[in-house]
Amino acid sequence: MVVDHIGCGFSDKPQDYPYRLAQHVANLERFVTGLDLRDITLFGHDWGGAIGMGAAAATPERFSRFVLFNTAAFRSKRIPLRIAVCRIPVLGPLAVRGLNLFSLAALRMAVAKPERITPAVRAGYLGPYRSWNDRVAVLRFIQDIPLSESHPSYQTLTGIEESLAQFRDRPLLLVWGERDWCFTTDFLREFQQRFPQAETLRLPDAGHYVFEDAHEQIVPRVEQFLKRG
Repeated sequence: MVVDHIGCGFSDKPQDYPYRLAQHVANLERFVTGLDLRDITLFGHDWGGAIGMGAAAATPERFSRFVLFNTAAFRSKRIPLRIAVCRIPVLGPLAVRGLNLFSLAALRMAVAKPERITPAVRAGYLGPYRSWNDRVAVLRFIQDIPLSESHPSYQTLTGIEESLAQFRDRPLLLVWGERDWCFTTDFLREFQQRFPQAETLRLPDAGHYVFEDAHEQIVPRVEQFLKRG
């Protein structure tokens, strides 16, 4: 089961929605409890790490295992220049919502093997974001990166970070594309410090879209992880 967060994929894209971390976590929590899901294996990538672990912290008895790909669920002041530029007033909205440069650039910058981005894959990534209004969440996610205590989502992320310790003994698989210039191996090392029992699959020739670059290696390893219960 895959969830499209509000503003992403083919979910609704309201223009006046807060698009804050707390709202995304609350949405996922309501989804989980509304369907009465249990024994959940959470797969989280990018913002999905913080959102997913936030929902797990709210309902820990429902989550049994975790598979995390190039993500974070803790505070960091690291932000690549190419993302920081997208947060500049006026320039950021024009680039991200007007020209769709963030999504377009990711098709090359987020992979180590650009040939994997076939026309069909490209259409899948770009299809939900055809207009200024469609791209509202793309910009809001960039703006919602909490780098200081004054940011509206800082305390939410702090709470998620502080909740991680309760999951130290649950099975966790970390899958990491080592050529990711955003969620670098520094983030992987922090996860490993917080979860010393975690398994790790390091992929030296994969980027941020690690599942595009290395699905042949990822799928069998994840299957092994799931079979162990």
